[in-house]
Amino acid sequence: MAKTETADFLKRFRVESGRGFRLKDFAPADTHGFKSKQKAEDRLAHDIEQLSVLQEKLYAQDRWSLLIVLQALDAAGKDGTIKHVMSGVNPEGCDVVSFKTPTPEELDHDFLWRTTLRLPERGRIGIFNRSYYEDVLILRVHPELLASTKLPPPLVTRKIWKERYEDINAYERHLTRNGTVILKFFLHLSREEQLKRFLERLDRPEKNWKFSLADVHERAFWKKYQKAFQETIRSTATRRAPWYVVPADHKWFARLVVAAAIVETLEGLNLCFPVVDKEKRRELAAAKEELLGESDRAK
Repeated sequence: MAKTETADFLKRFRVESGRGFRLKDFAPADTHGFKSKQKAEDRLAHDIEQLSVLQEKLYAQDRWSLLIVLQALDAAGKDGTIKHVMSGVNPEGCDVVSFKTPTPEELDHDFLWRTTLRLPERGRIGIFNRSYYEDVLILRVHPELLASTKLPPPLVTRKIWKERYEDINAYERHLTRNGTVILKFFLHLSREEQLKRFLERLDRPEKNWKFSLADVHERAFWKKYQKAFQETIRSTATRRAPWYVVPADHKWFARLVVAAAIVETLEGLNLCFPVVDKEKRRELAAAKEELLGESDRAK
C-alpha cells in the first residue's frame, strides 16, 4: 500500500475522539478488503522490514520514545502480535513488559506508579502487554477488587472512574509533551472466536500452559467487559494518544493493522541518523588515516 492508501486504511480503526464511539460499529471478524491471507502476510513482511530500519533510526537519534499499549480479553492474540510484528526489531532497542496482578509494593502506590517505572527511554520502543488501563477495566468489572488497592474509603466514590479517566488523559498528555509517542491497541475479539481458541488450548498439549480456568470464569462477565472497553476508549481516545480498535478474529489481519500503524507513526517523526559536526568529521578522518596506515604496514 502507498502512504495515502495506508492512511485511509488505518483511519477505519483509529479513534482520536470518543464522541459517538460505539464498540458495536467495529466487527471483530472484518478484514476490510484483504481477502487473501498471503497478501496480508506479504504486506506484514514489508512493514517488518520498514520497522527494523525505523527502529534503528529511533535508537540512533535518541530523541523520541514509542510506547505501545496492548489491551484485550484473553486469547485475543497479544503475545502473538508482539512476536510477529516485532520480529525484525533489534532487541537492544525494545522492551516488552507484561503487567499482571499487582504486587504488595505496587498496591502501596498509586495505580500509575508501576507502569511509570517501566516507561521506555528515549530512543527505545516500550510495549505494555496490559497496562494502567487494567485499573479501569478489571476493577470496573469487579469493583470489589478496589478494596485491595488500599485507597482511603472517602476517595472511592461514584466519580472514581471518571476521575481515573481524567488522570490517564493528563498522564498521557504529560508523556507526549515530553517526547513519548503513544499508540494504544484494543484487539477486538468475538465471544465465539475466544471460545474456539480456548478449546484449542485444551486440545493441543503445547498450548495447555496458556489455559487458565479463571479465563473461562471471566466469560460470564463478557457484556460488562465490552461496556468497560467502550467507556474506556470513549473517555481516553485523543489525537495525542489514539486508540486503534483492531479486528482480532483473524490473527494475520490484526498483526497487519498493528504493524501498519506503528510504521506510519514512526515515519511521521521524520527520524534520521545523527549528522556529525566538523570536529567529529575531522576525528573520523584522522581515525581512518590511522587505520589505513596500520593496514599498509601490515602488508
